Amino acid sequence: MTIAVAERGDILAVVGMTREAKILGTGSAVLVGGGDGETLAAALEVEFRRGVAGVVSFGLCGGLDPALKVGDLLVGEQAADTDVYYAADAAWVSRLAAALPQATVARFASAEQPVADVAAKAALRRRTGASAVDLESLTVARVAHRFGVPFVVLRAVSDAADRALPDAAKVGLGADGRPAVGKVLASLRSNPWQVGALIRTALEAEDGFHALERACAVLGPRLAGPSE
Repeated sequence: MTIAVAERGDILAVVGMTREAKILGTGSAVLVGGGDGETLAAALEVEFRRGVAGVVSFGLCGGLDPALKVGDLLVGEQAADTDVYYAADAAWVSRLAAALPQATVARFASAEQPVADVAAKAALRRRTGASAVDLESLTVARVAHRFGVPFVVLRAVSDAADRALPDAAKVGLGADGRPAVGKVLASLRSNPWQVGALIRTALEAEDGFHALERACAVLGPRLAGPSE
């Protein structure tokens, strides 16, 4: 789903949900992945053929490194696919790190759905050496490398390595990046005891959103990206 079609020379942002797109503003060129890697890859190819200056994977992420806290900003220098690593644009990473000194430069792992279990997070960290995980960055990295488009990752931690997510949070996003209210309610009906955990998850996500808002205020609309 495209929020705004990229023009030649634009910085394209890829997000997982519409809330993240809103942080970037209405003038930004944004693709919403919604957790569908195949559809996202096809949409990226279309945008890259138009000739964007760069692409950033933007939004929330799950922490894998126990040292990371909710709300911490991460600048991705690599996206990991088991034993294959796609390097982000080094100059772009350096600009982001200089503009956001509180951010951690890190490696990102990928998943097809939110990694909800603490043990699964630890296993993914051991397997990839990554500090965080999200659903879009690896797809962005693969397609960007194939087309020679500079890419980087800018994300904020919404659930720490020691935090398990409730089932309702795992089903809470639709393919269009909007809240899947029906699925969430169905999950709550089957297990009402997860209400407290779901509220906590939502509040921690807000901490991540606020960190991204502050970063955007510093970076401006191009997110420190390259010019054509």
